[in-house]
Amino acid sequence: MTSPSDTPHAAVVGTGLIGGSLGMALRERGWHVTGRDRDEARAQRALELGALDAVGVDASAVITFVATPVLAIADEARAALARGGVVTDVGGVKAPVVAAVDHPHFVGGHPMAGSEQEGVEGADATLFEGATWVLTPTVDTDPQAYARVRNVVSSLGADVVALAPDRHDALVALVSHVPHLAAATLMRLAAEGAEEHAALLRLAAGGFRDMTRVAAGHPGIWPDICSENRDAIVDTLDRLITALGETRDLVAKSDRDALLGALERARAARMNLPAHAARPEELVELRVPVPDRPGVLAEVTTLASEVGVNIEDLEIAHSAEGPRGVLVLVVEAGGADLVRGALVARGYRPSARALG
Repeated sequence: MTSPSDTPHAAVVGTGLIGGSLGMALRERGWHVTGRDRDEARAQRALELGALDAVGVDASAVITFVATPVLAIADEARAALARGGVVTDVGGVKAPVVAAVDHPHFVGGHPMAGSEQEGVEGADATLFEGATWVLTPTVDTDPQAYARVRNVVSSLGADVVALAPDRHDALVALVSHVPHLAAATLMRLAAEGAEEHAALLRLAAGGFRDMTRVAAGHPGIWPDICSENRDAIVDTLDRLITALGETRDLVAKSDRDALLGALERARAARMNLPAHAARPEELVELRVPVPDRPGVLAEVTTLASEVGVNIEDLEIAHSAEGPRGVLVLVVEAGGADLVRGALVARGYRPSARALG
């Protein structure tokens, strides 16, 4: 049995939906969680709901999760780093945050998880199970700090994907930020129409409700996200406007064949979206000898993500014989050759071993 002195300590800054869910999930896995919030009543409510063991600051925390609005992350992360341990965040924009913090023990993060519930009242210990959790290591990231954050996040049931910070921001503009803005715009258009046609929203069927569901999310976080990720969002909105214009032209010209082709391509793409699946029984261990230099960890982990292969586990082994080490990656057997080939193309010499 684990004694109190052996219990690992974590801290959560910001005890809303995500911070509260983090606290619950960590406590279920044996962590002692201390948290605080700019709203003291919200932190006390998190304590009452079982998301925290204590309210305040814990200088013994080995990992701190910053779950504040985007514009507050950098200051909170720097303050946590000054107390020691590794620090990560959950913000929806990464490049400006990572650049502002710029510390080897900070690992930018973004769980692609959420809920229509708001605040700590909606917190759920299972929120991250099966969710994709992006980590954004850089050339300056300490490998041990990355490994700790990655292992803790994985223990919550999330699938970790490593991306460069600017790459993350470009991708989430397409799959998260612009969809939210599009849903909100369509919902606003329907609401304006309902003022003239009382029956309009009563006709809203499943498709409309599904497409506009995310518009029910709390609006307060979005102005900051749009400000911090402005360029990527504007670029994606421009592309969407162009694509909608092309669709408009097909409809206006009654070009049945071209419209059908476009709809079929969209349907096929939608059907091919990856689904959350159980862990595969067959896994392969890749051992990658690496030089002990900044940036190796970020290069190898983001390379796996770029070829579409999830790293199931990661370990760092340092060599006692010189400035080299070994990265041990565990990946699905079906993707092992892709990762191995990509690494070889970059000059690495990985070896592979089936674990099944």
